Amino acid sequence: MKTDRIIFIAIVAFQLIVPTYMIWNSEDIIASGNEYKFRTRPIDPNDPYRGKYLHLSFTENKIAISQEATWKFGEPIAVLLDQDQNGYAKIKSVSKEIPENGEAYLMAKVSYVQESEPRELFVAYPFNRFYVEESVAEQAEETYRQSSLDTTQIAYAQVSIKNGEAILKDVLIDGEPINELIRAHNSK
Repeated sequence: MKTDRIIFIAIVAFQLIVPTYMIWNSEDIIASGNEYKFRTRPIDPNDPYRGKYLHLSFTENKIAISQEATWKFGEPIAVLLDQDQNGYAKIKSVSKEIPENGEAYLMAKVSYVQESEPRELFVAYPFNRFYVEESVAEQAEETYRQSSLDTTQIAYAQVSIKNGEAILKDVLIDGEPINELIRAHNSK
């Protein structure tokens, strides 16, 4: 009987500790991680099977690689990041090993390797879904799609990265969060 209580208490503690750690870790990445802006590009948002989120595709998702390097689809990689003159994320290099020199990096996966010249590796980022409230999902998709088609507007994802982990904070269009654009449009 006493052993059953101990096992029960251990299970309850485990069920409380794991979600608490996950929440704390996400909040820590947002609070103290490096922030990057990833420019997005248009894709077909009309997929009735995907649910209530925006599917994001990024302009900075490939890098030239040497002929000697071998990469496999789905292989985990460390993407070393930098920023361009406008503050947008830029892939500096990719590696199969986690950098030990303290450089900013993100854990991602190999999406595709173009074997013909120029030989390039395409990156699959772990933050390609931006969930939105169900009642505004259709409007969010339309707002995002319109901004992607309008070359005068810049849509980007605001992402916090720390120790290889990433949290997608927001999707912005010309510096305005997409949820605020929808609220402003609905209040007219």
